[in-house]
Amino acid sequence: MCYFRSRTILERFPVKNTELLKPASREEAELLEKLDPKRLPNHLAVIMDGNGRWAEKRHLPRVAGHRAGVKAARVVIETCARLNLPCLTLYAFSLENWRRPQAEVDFLMRLVREYLKRELPAIHRNNIRLLVIGRSAQLPEAVGKDIADAMRQTAKNTGMKLVVALNYGGRAELADAFNAMLDHVRTNGLFAFRADEQTISDHLYTAGLPDPDLLIRTSGEMRVSNFLLWQIAYAEIYVTEALWPDFSRVRLLEALVDFQKRERRYGGLGALRPEHDAHSRRG
Repeated sequence: MCYFRSRTILERFPVKNTELLKPASREEAELLEKLDPKRLPNHLAVIMDGNGRWAEKRHLPRVAGHRAGVKAARVVIETCARLNLPCLTLYAFSLENWRRPQAEVDFLMRLVREYLKRELPAIHRNNIRLLVIGRSAQLPEAVGKDIADAMRQTAKNTGMKLVVALNYGGRAELADAFNAMLDHVRTNGLFAFRADEQTISDHLYTAGLPDPDLLIRTSGEMRVSNFLLWQIAYAEIYVTEALWPDFSRVRLLEALVDFQKRERRYGGLGALRPEHDAHSRRG
């Protein structure tokens, strides 16, 4: 699949971000009209939930829901790239997901490899940089190799950063960060070492990326499911009843329009905390 079929034409003429999207319906056109391309999030994070329930509602096997979820992810990636969002993070597989039936876990691992084989050429061609966060060393060897190859191929791309959280847990990320800091202290004999917020951020899997401005959760569940616990401290949260395979471009645009209506105070009275704004744009 090519995310930008008319890319050659688009590169010849300066256009607004939203003009990179050709609306497929009146609803999409109306939402795009409301969207301010200058006030889009720097980092959108998404908890993709509801694949299994989507399949069960249709009397299909759960794996059918996961395949449908890949299609929804493709739409979201394409839309965010066309809007020139700097960073998109998708929660694909948690540390807790290993508790699922072995057949389902094996299918999900095969689906990761299948996705990379099919979609990586288009991702690379459209200047998207792929990053994978989580405990990759614990993944099956073949999956880990494919991930490493994909990240190496796209490492020099300068467009949107597509971050896939795979074998990821927010508490595990913090534990890994703290242990990395302890190793550094012990190795270098830094007995007077004191950690601050920036030091901790620099040791997270997401070091160098802006913190999410917007967290979207599908399927109506009102929880963050151990996802980016440190990074979403000031994120706006948007929950939709739509199950992930039903999360269309319209649903995404609705979330972005809703985000732009909110006044972000960061605990104060102003619309933006200057030091947080600077931190959110680093990297």
